[in-house]
Amino acid sequence: MTRSALSILLLACRVVAFGVGGSILATPAFGGVRHFTFLYEAPTSPPGSIEIENTVTWAHGANWNDVFIREELEIGITDRFQLGIYPLDWSHHTDEGFQYNGGAVELIYNLTNSVVDPVGISLYEEISVARQHFESESKLIAQKNLGRWILDYNATLEAEWEEQCLKQQNGELQQALGASYEISPRLSVGLELLHEFVFPDWRDDEKIRNVFVGPNVSFRHQSWFVTVTALAQATDTPDEADFQFRTIFGIGF
Repeated sequence: MTRSALSILLLACRVVAFGVGGSILATPAFGGVRHFTFLYEAPTSPPGSIEIENTVTWAHGANWNDVFIREELEIGITDRFQLGIYPLDWSHHTDEGFQYNGGAVELIYNLTNSVVDPVGISLYEEISVARQHFESESKLIAQKNLGRWILDYNATLEAEWEEQCLKQQNGELQQALGASYEISPRLSVGLELLHEFVFPDWRDDEKIRNVFVGPNVSFRHQSWFVTVTALAQATDTPDEADFQFRTIFGIGF
């Protein structure tokens, strides 16, 4: 981990600690709240519910800054099945400016309950399509709620095809761990860790391994929530971000 990334991570920890000290009186929260931003949770939205989520990610490297913006319409179809539609997926890159990255469809099916069953399990699939770009993201979500603790695990396989005739192919395997503690029904704090295996052209010749770790804080009130995570790179991969900051704002209807 670089010295600058470590400094930013320590600052983020202080922000989270300040948020804990400033927690306010508890009120009920709605079911669609996200306790993590880089992990998905096993419960799905109630049938008939509609939620809009806005996700903004800032990634900082040695000489660059990228910003990614995604808008999602999340719909509860049944007690176990959730549909997500991403009509807007934008990014801004230091060298290339603004780009429209196409749209995506997300499907989540819940198998077991994270409270009453030994482990809550859900299956996730996302398909993203844009000009000269196609991506599939498959995910196994495992979660267990223990009192005020929420323990979360995601195993993700990403397959990407891009450029003319989709001739360039890349893959990535990711494991993610998260722990969140609910201080009150309004406020929770936690930690997220990502471990990535990157396979350019589906080869492992370069042995690219990335680890990111950092704190998060989530606040919710009535029909809306906001969750923030700050991650620093614990490895030393030059082309990867040294620091990532993600915010998700959601509102239910």
